[in-house]
Amino acid sequence: MSTFYKRVTLVVADLERSLKIYRDILGFTVNSLEPSDDDSYSYPVFRIPTHAKITFATLDGPEQNRTIGLTEVKGCDLPKNEGIHMNASVIKVANLEKAMNQIKILGLKTTEPTTDSNDHFTFSEQAFVDFDGHLIVLYEIMEKN
Repeated sequence: MSTFYKRVTLVVADLERSLKIYRDILGFTVNSLEPSDDDSYSYPVFRIPTHAKITFATLDGPEQNRTIGLTEVKGCDLPKNEGIHMNASVIKVANLEKAMNQIKILGLKTTEPTTDSNDHFTFSEQAFVDFDGHLIVLYEIMEKN
C-alpha cells in the first residue's frame, strides 16, 4: 500500500463563517455536515473537552473527495496562535488575485503576493490567516515566460 494524504482537518469556532472562505471563495463543496457523536475520535485527538459540542464537515475539491475537514467546536474557547505558524495548508487556485481580494474583504490578515519560477512553471503565491488562526497559502500557476 502506498502513502496517501487523505485531508487536513481544521478546528474552527464557527462553521458557517469558515465556509465563507473554503466554500464561497475557494470553491470547495460540502460533502457532509453533521453533529459528531459524544464518543467521536475528534475529542481525544484534538483534546477537545467532552462538554463541548462538535460539528464536522468535509469539503470536496475538484479532483478529490473530502479534501478538507472542518471541525466546529462550541462550548469552549479555542486557543489563538499569534506567534510563529507551525503549519500551512497550500491550495492551488485558478485566480489568485480574485480570491485574495475576497479574502481581504473579510478583513483577514494577508501577506504581500510574490511571483517565482522554476524549470517547469511560473507561479504567484500569497498567504492569509483564516478566522481561527490557520495559515493558508494560495498559489496560481502561470504560463512559463
